[in-house]
Amino acid sequence: MPTAEANGQTLYYEVHGEGEPLLCVMGLSADVLTWTLQLPAFSAAHRTIVFDNRDAGRSSLASGDYEIADMARDTLALADALELESFHLLGYSMGGAIAQEIACRAPGRVRTLTLAVTFPAVGAWGRKLGEVWGSRVHKISYEEHIDELMLLNHSEQFFENADGVAFVRNMVLQHPHPQAPEAFVRQLAACGRHDTCDRLGSLTMPVHVIGAEYDILVPIWKSREIAALIPGAQLTVLNGAPHGACIECAEEFNAAVLDFIAAAREPAAA
Repeated sequence: MPTAEANGQTLYYEVHGEGEPLLCVMGLSADVLTWTLQLPAFSAAHRTIVFDNRDAGRSSLASGDYEIADMARDTLALADALELESFHLLGYSMGGAIAQEIACRAPGRVRTLTLAVTFPAVGAWGRKLGEVWGSRVHKISYEEHIDELMLLNHSEQFFENADGVAFVRNMVLQHPHPQAPEAFVRQLAACGRHDTCDRLGSLTMPVHVIGAEYDILVPIWKSREIAALIPGAQLTVLNGAPHGACIECAEEFNAAVLDFIAAAREPAAA
């Protein structure tokens, strides 16, 4: 099992394919399995690195509270361990918050930045939602927690397919490395303290913001807010997509990510 010691954490990681490195950072509660529908397409074009954040999957459990900035340092330490001087960077949801911190702290290492279904900051409303959700996870069963996550991540259309819902639900419930409630709460609390609004304007690398039209977990206006804060950022809205666009709209999502990177590389190559 490939692991790296990174910023005091032990991070599980996988490397797929060859080419320019694409470092992928996943979101709240999720691990490398969430990239399953991306890996064939991404690894055909790039050396694709996926990993489990602290407090998720096969990576180590944190010993206490932490910030999104700490998770950014984890990721940069993993990049160091893999000898990645620079890389294309993709962050999804909470992973997008982590990617923002990476780009702000180490802009010279980020060739292109793709921020998917993510947010530049969480206000009082979001912090209260996180507080309520974090308290609730200790009071409900694991199955109920998964049901809530699925409702927030998937679309109405997805739920019309009862067989598909049952298949995905059973796969998640049989996950060999489920996230502990306290780990979920720590990640959620870190999200609630994230704020890069006053720093995003300094970014100069090519930036692509991907939003999902029907996202009810991180609404589309959060993607528009990020794009407005970063000079020259490109905004793509995936029509009809929910927060779990990388699953429900994998083909469109993959194309959006890869096409932007390819287009950004062309001027540099010229």
